[in-house]
Amino acid sequence: MMRTYTKQRNLVKPAKTRFATAILTLHSFYLQKQNLRTLFLSTEWSESIYAKEALGKEVARFIIGPYFWNDTVQALKVGNPLVIVLRLVDGEKKPTMGYIYEAMDRAKEAIEKAFDHGRRKYEKVFEIIDKRWDDQLHQPLYAAGHILNPELFYTNNENKTLDLDVWKGYHAYVAKLVPDEAMQDKIGQELGVYMQADGILRLASAIRGRTKLAPVEWWMQFGYEVPNLQQFAIRVQSLT
Repeated sequence: MMRTYTKQRNLVKPAKTRFATAILTLHSFYLQKQNLRTLFLSTEWSESIYAKEALGKEVARFIIGPYFWNDTVQALKVGNPLVIVLRLVDGEKKPTMGYIYEAMDRAKEAIEKAFDHGRRKYEKVFEIIDKRWDDQLHQPLYAAGHILNPELFYTNNENKTLDLDVWKGYHAYVAKLVPDEAMQDKIGQELGVYMQADGILRLASAIRGRTKLAPVEWWMQFGYEVPNLQQFAIRVQSLT
């Protein structure tokens, strides 16, 4: 009966995570809002055995009334930007470590905009996001990936939008992945060359490559004047 009204479209949208499945399914429901309301207001529904059952009556009440749809809109304002981050994390086309910080920032900006920057409307949501981020994602590995992603690093460095936590995370991961202090010092010295875009990194092709190449490819092509940092960057960016 339902598929007749939804034009044979499935409402459940399976994804790699339960969260993504829930949000994509809610989005599917919202797209079918009018068709679902038409179904539950139809004679076909009212004369069916399901309309007489307690569960059927409860579902009809949700679909016909405004509260479920209002809550769905609020959930999608939060969920849609976060699903984009999840898709990036689960992507198979290229390593994503260097893009995680940027993606989370963009997701939070999108949520703010969806709620017209009314902080009271999304404050609790951000508390939950920040806690999950700190517990599971806000790790030195992601910070190192951000610093060593040339597209993001040079853009953020020019705009002075790199925060202190990112730098702390980067140095913590260098210490973790490279226990030899002499090698840490070499990487630190070469980091200055990378930050200033000196030598080959100043070439027009290297500058264009920041946005046209995946980070690993960029480091392989242009990082040979900073070989220790190059090797470290490729290790970090290759982690998916």
